[in-house]
Amino acid sequence: MGILNLQAIESAFRKLQKVFPEINRSLFERRDALDDDVVGHMLEGYSMVDRLLAERVDIFAMGNLHYWLELNAIVLCGTADASACGRPLIEATEARFYEQPDGGIGDIVEWVNRNPGKSVWRRAAGVFIRILSEPQLFIEGNHRTGALIMSYMLAREGCPPFVLTEKNARAFFDPSSVFKKSSKRTVAMKMKMPGLTRAFAEFLEDQANEAFLAKPESLKASAGEETNPLN
Repeated sequence: MGILNLQAIESAFRKLQKVFPEINRSLFERRDALDDDVVGHMLEGYSMVDRLLAERVDIFAMGNLHYWLELNAIVLCGTADASACGRPLIEATEARFYEQPDGGIGDIVEWVNRNPGKSVWRRAAGVFIRILSEPQLFIEGNHRTGALIMSYMLAREGCPPFVLTEKNARAFFDPSSVFKKSSKRTVAMKMKMPGLTRAFAEFLEDQANEAFLAKPESLKASAGEETNPLN
């Protein structure tokens, strides 16, 4: 038994998929269709997050940062044929990820290390905004990969993962459009960042759903004497 309730997560995505065309028409900025490939790849991404959590992998540790790139490749291409992304895209994404000034993974890890006292909701929100705002961390798939990274951060500390649902989609995508169009390099954005992070953290906490976590008794049964395998 894993940390995440993957069955509940899949159910939420399937329900969202049915109503997403209507939701999409109401957004400030239209999103790509939520087709079977997109949903399937996201579910594979959550499965990988679940494995990382169960194995207690720290994806923020040096030497483990490649897991971020793997999650990005999964949301774009799935696990069956990651090479479908094409070597040029994979290589360009990796270069951007490690080398982008004021926008690569180093910037995100440094921010997290500077803010250990903030709540996990604030840290997850801050990481997501830094993934999405310009310059974005990945060439493609920043929203989806960012959602998985937030889910990892939240569930690692015993909170429900972030899962896009029919109830929270509008509240997720509309501010995300603002983040996407903002440059983290500008003085104005640096001044706005704390307020944006606080507001998005409140959204994350308000929509948290315990149903997306595996039941404690199941975790206990799978971990022997341990009641919380994340400790």
